[in-house]
Amino acid sequence: MSVFERHTLDNGLRILTANLPHAQSVTCMVMLAAGSRYETQDTNGIAHFSEHMFFKGTERRPDARTIAGEIDAIGGEFNAFTSKESTAYFVKCAAEYRDVALDVLVDMLRNSKFDAGEIDREKGVIVEEMNMYFDTPRDFIGGVYEGLLYGDQPLGWDIIGRKETVRAATRETFLSYLGSWYHPERMVVGIAGRIGDDAVERVTELLGDMPAAATGAPETARPHENGRVEVFTKQSDQAHVIVGVPSHPLEHPDRYALQMVATVLGGGMSSRLFTEVRERRGLAYYVFGVNHSYTDAGSLYSQAGVDINRIDEALTTIAAELKGMAAEPVPADELEKARSFAKGRFVLQLESPQGLIMFGLRKEVLERRAPDPDEVLAGISAVTAEDVQRVAQDLIRENTLRLAVIGPFDDADRFEKLL
Repeated sequence: MSVFERHTLDNGLRILTANLPHAQSVTCMVMLAAGSRYETQDTNGIAHFSEHMFFKGTERRPDARTIAGEIDAIGGEFNAFTSKESTAYFVKCAAEYRDVALDVLVDMLRNSKFDAGEIDREKGVIVEEMNMYFDTPRDFIGGVYEGLLYGDQPLGWDIIGRKETVRAATRETFLSYLGSWYHPERMVVGIAGRIGDDAVERVTELLGDMPAAATGAPETARPHENGRVEVFTKQSDQAHVIVGVPSHPLEHPDRYALQMVATVLGGGMSSRLFTEVRERRGLAYYVFGVNHSYTDAGSLYSQAGVDINRIDEALTTIAAELKGMAAEPVPADELEKARSFAKGRFVLQLESPQGLIMFGLRKEVLERRAPDPDEVLAGISAVTAEDVQRVAQDLIRENTLRLAVIGPFDDADRFEKLL
């Protein structure tokens, strides 16, 4: 039975609650179906920039220090994040201060000033965040890979944007973006922990009068094929690589089998990739495998930081492990270990109010359906070795592997031969 209760207000806004009576805290989160894939070429980065600006002051709380001070005064933590398909704002605090948390969050989202002077000052902060991102290859390699996979469309652009679009942003740029997407039908309020008896009523008081408005939809991901290897040349002592294949979207019928493919490959320190690449061959400090799905696209991939002098061996080893998933069925004991790993990590996520509401909101916002943890556990339980091999064979075929590299290299052709 689901731990979630779902309510929909007259304006289309949804409220998701998960009561944990034993908890002493509460997490209040607002998540929107609006992220960087909702941008245009000229506004790339505005979703993330907007996230920053919501913390800069409202009429009642005129500056960032006042907002932060109100959360500090209750011993709370607050933050936000932007992804390609969603943006979220949250406060974690002692349960008795739930109403303060909700009031601050809603005030920020409904009444932020977007002061022109604050916008200009924050441009420098965003540019320095970009510099940090570009100077951190372990993070930046993901952007290089998605650029290779999706090309010049929103899913292929960096969430943080480009310096020229950030520097060109004006108050009107923000208001136009928010006016297009920040409406009740795209918004879900989530509350988890010791939520109290009147949580829904309180949210209704704060957001029930928000005007309903129809919104469009983001551009559908287009198939993209323009080479199999992307090399970003950078002088470094370590190369960062991603080897992967296009996979399935979030709600694909094979999503749980695909999860098991990724878990066998690279979930944990006894996975195939970790064992072969790090433990047996000493080729990398970190290596993992994962599947990342969007609503209409996805990718199964391995990422690693490898010795630049042994990069060829590292790539052939990673490619061999990927291909091995399609070549032979997963032994029963290995599949059971992967199944238990996936279930265990999922259950651990649900133990905290923040993890629980994050799971629920992602289901509501991205899949527009009520979350049910039991459904996930049952889906993982139902996967067979035949399912795992079938999905692997469907995805990992001749010439489907793609490679992104950051390091002191400039020859893509030499790497393509290794795939």
